[in-house]
Amino acid sequence: MKVIPVFLLAISVMLLVVACKSSTTPNTKMEDNKLTTEEVTKKTRVIDEIETITKTPTEWKAELTDEEFRVLREKGTERAFTGKYWDNKKKGTYTCAGCQLPLFDSDTKFKSGTGWPSFYQPIKANYVKEYVDNTYGMKRTEVTCGRCDGHLGHVFDDGPRPTGLRYCINSVSLGFVAEGDK
Repeated sequence: MKVIPVFLLAISVMLLVVACKSSTTPNTKMEDNKLTTEEVTKKTRVIDEIETITKTPTEWKAELTDEEFRVLREKGTERAFTGKYWDNKKKGTYTCAGCQLPLFDSDTKFKSGTGWPSFYQPIKANYVKEYVDNTYGMKRTEVTCGRCDGHLGHVFDDGPRPTGLRYCINSVSLGFVAEGDK
């Protein structure tokens, strides 16, 4: 009688191992793309998880321009219609000016009429963090970079479909990689 449960347990464990192994193996043969299972798992982890960057203000000042530091690290705002990307119509990826994390795709950019680049969604939800911002007597939602926590701008619920969101971002907080330069 005890042999059957042990036998069933052994089969269950084998099936679980096979299922786990097949879920981490890419669709192509490992020999074809020359990646080990460990490398594939590491690449997937890097895409899904963000390793945070923490630096002192002195380190940031050495890497950023005065205006980038004022906006990214001190939560400043550039004047409307003055940033280099508010009217950019090129295809590509907008990155964090502080750490180069890809934040927004040009396909999600839209003309909001506010004078700042506006997007209806980030590339990945965890690439931006949101905080309650009650400064200046307003209740807003601040948006920061998911990797370096640099101030990007704010998100509002008056954007276009499909999300209804408007990520209103300072140009100085962004870098841009044109589609052909990727």
